[in-house]
Amino acid sequence: MNQQKLKIIDIGHSNYSLENALSMLETTVSQTAFEGRIRVIKIITGHGSGKLRDAVREWCKEQEGRFQAVINGEDYSMFNKDAADMRADCELRHDVDFGRGNRAIIYIWLW
Repeated sequence: MNQQKLKIIDIGHSNYSLENALSMLETTVSQTAFEGRIRVIKIITGHGSGKLRDAVREWCKEQEGRFQAVINGEDYSMFNKDAADMRADCELRHDVDFGRGNRAIIYIWLW
């Protein structure tokens, strides 16, 4: 995987409150977009109760237009056009989660 264009943020295993996890996500996305080197942010929400995953997905919906695409882990496969385009654009050839239907991750493809 091209680490130059991918940033991984694990907010699911950090023991942050829901508020703090979303704040960390916002800060990371804003900083990363400003710096301009990274094209994809892989967010690990963990499996747990699903509250964090649902909150992150809702946050992403509220950000409509801010990202080129948001790809949920269960949709991250060769059958999803956004996933395929993102992988080609960012040269993400090797990702252990590709095609695995992992609901505990979300990808944000930045402009």
